[in-house]
Amino acid sequence: MLQNVLVQRQSTVQKRVTLSAVLSVGLIALAVILPQIVHLALGQPGGVQLLPMYLPVLLGGCLLGWKWALTVGILSPVVSFAITSLIGEAMPAIPRLPFMMAELAVFALVSGLFSKKIYENGLWAFPAVILAQLVGRVVFLGMVAIFQSVAPFTVEMIWGQICAGWIGLLIQAVLVPIIIITIRALLVKDNDRY
Repeated sequence: MLQNVLVQRQSTVQKRVTLSAVLSVGLIALAVILPQIVHLALGQPGGVQLLPMYLPVLLGGCLLGWKWALTVGILSPVVSFAITSLIGEAMPAIPRLPFMMAELAVFALVSGLFSKKIYENGLWAFPAVILAQLVGRVVFLGMVAIFQSVAPFTVEMIWGQICAGWIGLLIQAVLVPIIIITIRALLVKDNDRY
């Protein structure tokens, strides 16, 4: 969506790249900070239920498109792991890291594929987020099924966590589109567009 807004405003390529890079860094930082806040306030069960790292990645997909968002999706768990490893307990834990990288990459890719549609009509943010969540969770579960002989968790364990996270997914399925529609309303000047 952002790229379309910047093209509409006839921004230079350099400005488009700079704004996208700054927003990507900000979203990665948010993806590191939000889980820390949730874990401090609600403990590990709060993180499993609310899935705070997903929110910035989904925002990135809808706002930035799939190319930039893919970077946000892949780097968010890596940066979080690197920083939290230095200050205490790594989040996500090393065995979960490659699975989360893949899952969040899928979240970013799927929601990012809707970015132009969201620019045209903000309501596309709802199916973008919901489809990204569904596909991302299926990919995570599928990877666990494939690699469970070498991973320290089972399909049943991850399925339990997926079931526990439905609250976070539901909150984000509503909250992310509302945020995106609001940002879009502020950025898109064409009154014919919703």
